[in-house]
Amino acid sequence: MGKKSSHILNASSNLLGFSLVIITSLKISKMSQSTYLDEFAGAACVCFAISCFFSFLSIRSVDKKHGDKFEDIADYLFLIALFCIVLAVVIVTVKII
Repeated sequence: MGKKSSHILNASSNLLGFSLVIITSLKISKMSQSTYLDEFAGAACVCFAISCFFSFLSIRSVDKKHGDKFEDIADYLFLIALFCIVLAVVIVTVKII
């Protein structure tokens, strides 16, 4: 299927910025104490950052076996971070409705 690492790196870095905007806006509006939104966004930030790191290692790896392992780790962390973002969106949606 080909290497996914460059796509994971691109998407993770963009969504890391999105997650940081969520956390910053919650801190500015002083709403972070009333919801679990900042915890999910924070977990997503950590997972996206580590996913970026492993996808970069996968791209730069000379050994194919290590590169594939780094890519798998980045892929799973990206999936976990997406799940955290979905939970954050659900919290926002429920809070608005």
